[in-house]
Amino acid sequence: MSTLLIKNATVLVTMDDHRREIKGGGIFVRDGFIEKVGVSGELPETADEILDLNGHLVLPGLVNCHHHFYQTLTRAVPSAQNANLFNWLKTLYPIWARMTPDDIYLSTKTALAELALSGCTTASDHLYLFPNGSRLDDEIAAAQEMGIRLQASRGSMSLGESQGGLPPDSVVDGEEEILKDSLRLIQRYHDPKPGAMVQIVLAPCSPFSVTGELMKQSAVLAREHHLHLHTHLAETQDEDAFCLQKFGHKPVAYMQSLDWVGEDVWFAHSVHVGREEIQVYKKTGCGVAHCPSSNMRLASGIAPVREYMESGVKLGLGVDGSASNDGSHMLGEARQAMLLARLRAGIEGASLSSEDAPPILTAREALELATRGGAAVLGRNDIGSLEAGKCADLIAINLDRLEYTGALHDPVAAAVFCSPVNVDYNIVGGKFIVREGELTTLDLHPHIEHHNRAAKRLLEG
Repeated sequence: MSTLLIKNATVLVTMDDHRREIKGGGIFVRDGFIEKVGVSGELPETADEILDLNGHLVLPGLVNCHHHFYQTLTRAVPSAQNANLFNWLKTLYPIWARMTPDDIYLSTKTALAELALSGCTTASDHLYLFPNGSRLDDEIAAAQEMGIRLQASRGSMSLGESQGGLPPDSVVDGEEEILKDSLRLIQRYHDPKPGAMVQIVLAPCSPFSVTGELMKQSAVLAREHHLHLHTHLAETQDEDAFCLQKFGHKPVAYMQSLDWVGEDVWFAHSVHVGREEIQVYKKTGCGVAHCPSSNMRLASGIAPVREYMESGVKLGLGVDGSASNDGSHMLGEARQAMLLARLRAGIEGASLSSEDAPPILTAREALELATRGGAAVLGRNDIGSLEAGKCADLIAINLDRLEYTGALHDPVAAAVFCSPVNVDYNIVGGKFIVREGELTTLDLHPHIEHHNRAAKRLLEG
């Protein structure tokens, strides 16, 4: 048995049902789970390790609901810098087709290193193409070495260009093979228990890259094994047109026709949805991963975040692929979510009186989306808040820094309003992933050199 005592935090934000902000707060951890949270003087005085966080803000670990780790290899590709989603994909698919198993492993470590330093303790990744012998196992191995919780989505593409889909035939797989490998991964890796470090998700890529039959069969398999389902949906207006032409439905209605709605489903983006579609999400329990940076980068639009929140739709944040965001900073994504929601509110309220204008997203609401909101979307009740019985997943930020000068009257808001910073501590299951601002699970310098060589090889062909 091992114990950890964290004490004297300047402010400790629990994100529990009471939304407590405890001055001089602390946490007592035993074997990776939180045993007690409160004022430091009320906690046990001894532990195997004691960490004094005077001068720090302590938050629950941030939860990333949507990512494509492999895309760290293709950031800021010149030919894709100014493209919308469909053209962006068509430009990058041939480059991604050159990836190897080592590329998947390397890129996973890069993405998780960025995420860990930015405060993420649980990440969902959507890997949907497997060229040259690549497997989801390559990603899982890297994540296990990094020490971050992983919702590993077994993505898939089966509808190539020759069949009317968007991706080239070279990066799609047969549906029987996809389902067989999905079952293998479930049996080998999925851990349903509280505190699980790896869980498997089934995630056909999108309506324009798989058949309806694969969507249906993936849902059947997932529900047989009590897994969650994930896909991209309603990201762009182009997708609306594609789905209407090919399936006779808009994206959300198409998902309903395939039995792809429910408490076990969450969608990435969902930018272009109307009030009736939001009500479908609410009534069926679907979740949404809001990806503000990616939606701005690809000019996809602004998701109706306030409408989701007011309707009670489960809502979390995702940094999305690092070739459609070009970064993996979770605290920065919370800031982007707040600012973009405020922009939408300003546009919608421009012709209204101040009394009738829509409310703006607050810093604390943005942090809630990044923590307990994300946990709800992923269907995990063991993370997302700091309270007894939950996983000891937390981050701490030293407030004595240039970025926060003049803002210490409200350090919680400063974490979102001020320039995004890296965390000083990242603890997952009671284990230090970041200590005093440095990763403990990866030697960054040789890794960066290795990663850059791989990226150069991919782009040069």
